[in-house]
Amino acid sequence: MAITLYNVKKWYRMMTGNSVLHVNQDIGKCFSTDEVKGYYNNLTEKVRMQPGLLGNDSLPTIETTDGRKVIFPVAIFQYGLGAYDLFLQTGDDIYKQKFLQCVEWTSKHQEQTGAWKNFSHIYPDNPYGAMAQGEATSLLVRAYTCTGKEQYLEQAKASIDFMLKPVGDGGTTLYQDDELVLLEYTHKSAVMNGWVFAWFGLYDYELATDGQSGYHTAMQQSLETLKKYLPRFSNSFWSMYDLDGHIASPFYHNLHIAQMQALYKMTGQEVFQQYARKWEADSKAPLKKGKAFLIKAWQKIKEKKNA
Repeated sequence: MAITLYNVKKWYRMMTGNSVLHVNQDIGKCFSTDEVKGYYNNLTEKVRMQPGLLGNDSLPTIETTDGRKVIFPVAIFQYGLGAYDLFLQTGDDIYKQKFLQCVEWTSKHQEQTGAWKNFSHIYPDNPYGAMAQGEATSLLVRAYTCTGKEQYLEQAKASIDFMLKPVGDGGTTLYQDDELVLLEYTHKSAVMNGWVFAWFGLYDYELATDGQSGYHTAMQQSLETLKKYLPRFSNSFWSMYDLDGHIASPFYHNLHIAQMQALYKMTGQEVFQQYARKWEADSKAPLKKGKAFLIKAWQKIKEKKNA
């Protein structure tokens, strides 16, 4: 498949953090480890970059390679979480209204199984993913705490139940020996940022149910598995996007740092602080950053040629 100008521009925006799907997402500004409040990564730029969606019924969409605009559930979940954070920070009802609009879409489009077909536009045979389930759970849990509607908590539980189903049974979790891996893509290897976002959903449901959810064991098992895999998500100069050897773009590298910082605050476990510091130091070293950028660009070109 030819490398088009569209793809070059898309890759450049992604790798430099200038696309709406890849805006800055540093550590959340108003989350709590004692109660459900703000989100753990800062998604407010998702809202600020699309101000035209405020004050009306519009929802975020993404553009496919053939120019079609499609609904991408994760984009709605993240926009809603960003809007909720802005509401907490400013008290402006325009953000609350948009948050609730995203919640209503999420509630209405949940399948009976508890899932959302997040990747149907690119992977129709593998449309589900743990990241989508986790972020939808985080959105619904905040809707429950904001409105008191039990329906949202019930839907959040259904989302977690689907997420934790084994991949072999149509779910999004890989179980092997004592490991529990949350898969962003069910037909690919583990993606680090998607795993963490999925885990945030488990954490949120635990908070919302005062630790009575019954998912504590799964949450701890997945956290221990993530810690075990962290060395494979890192090399001598940068972080890795997934376990297939794909290096992280600058955007995802910075996201990994923020996620490690959040996990350290949420769990108090030093290993997350250590990786955050290591990757932050890497990002400030021009030679390491340049090497990572070139490798990532070459990997993208190879992928497109082989597609």
